[in-house]
Amino acid sequence: MHSSGFSVYSMGNSTSRLYSALAKTLSTGAVSKHQEYLEQTDPDFLDPIDPKDLLEECQVVLQKRPARFQRDFVNLRTSFSRSHRPIRVMQWNILAQALGEGKDNFIQCPREALRWEERKCLILEEILAYQPDILCLQEVDHYFDTFQPLLSRLGYQCTFFPKPWSPCLDVECNNGPDGCALFFLKDRFTLVNSTNIRLTAMKLKTNQVAIAQILKCNETGKLFCTAVTHLKARNGWERFRSAQGADLLENLKKITQEAEVPLIVCGDFNAEPTEEVYKEFSNSSLNLNSAYKLLSADGLSEPPYTTWKIRPSGECRHTLDYIWYSQHALNVNAALSLLTEEQIGPNRLPSFTYPSDHLSLVCDFTFNEDPDRLL
Repeated sequence: MHSSGFSVYSMGNSTSRLYSALAKTLSTGAVSKHQEYLEQTDPDFLDPIDPKDLLEECQVVLQKRPARFQRDFVNLRTSFSRSHRPIRVMQWNILAQALGEGKDNFIQCPREALRWEERKCLILEEILAYQPDILCLQEVDHYFDTFQPLLSRLGYQCTFFPKPWSPCLDVECNNGPDGCALFFLKDRFTLVNSTNIRLTAMKLKTNQVAIAQILKCNETGKLFCTAVTHLKARNGWERFRSAQGADLLENLKKITQEAEVPLIVCGDFNAEPTEEVYKEFSNSSLNLNSAYKLLSADGLSEPPYTTWKIRPSGECRHTLDYIWYSQHALNVNAALSLLTEEQIGPNRLPSFTYPSDHLSLVCDFTFNEDPDRLL
């Protein structure tokens, strides 16, 4: 069971205030509520939150749920030269609430497992467990009422770019459009520039988006670019995804001045490694590698799955999520292992223990001290 953390109640005002902050984000419902929330001028609301306190609050909400599964980091470092503090990057399609409840038809997932009040706390618990320096999310449809207010209080700078015609808007009790969101810790990085990209395919604007930001690492003074995207889903759209990927790469070439600036791209590409768009990223002049290949025995194979669900049409087990990085300029020090089939369980994802149909990917990066030797 989740530990209930009795110390929560002895922590005085700060915790009860924190609890009220969490409670404010729990109230789903009419837009007017969200407006009231957005116009919140309570100065307490902007107080920084200690991650441990927020984690305890989430665990109180989740005390009737089974405990989180343990996932271990795999050390991938090849050299042990003293370096700067690693940059931890987390990639996760968190499953839009409106789609989970209204469209996605996870036939083995009990409806109660999808209740936002608790699912939200499972998502936050996962983020707080790994405390990424940079967090890239897809299918975010609770940005303004949940992720922006809470993560900004945890010290993150927050950016959101919704899909122009989000499928969430077709669901009766929706919470607005879903989109991509990018968060970074302000004490570790300084924003140099930020670009919202609406992806095109064959010169046509599409419903898929990306955010790309150039950040300066405060510790080393080095610049790098982080991007988040979510490509078009479904079988039969392979050429469309390929066109979107090509457009994203062209945008990233301009932004990074042809890889002058090291790049990390996180995304749900909705494409297996056999697809054209995967090959485009592998073979790009940006010299990108997929970080999770490094977990395989030969260092060349992607994981067997990053999403696993059961829909009316049957079981879907696919590798669709990736963290790409400039292999000449960045090293992957560690990567978080995936949940095993046994941990995922026979009803697959989402579930009472895991809040999304996609697994989170987490990597620790350092700058390569001698980038010329690999070119």
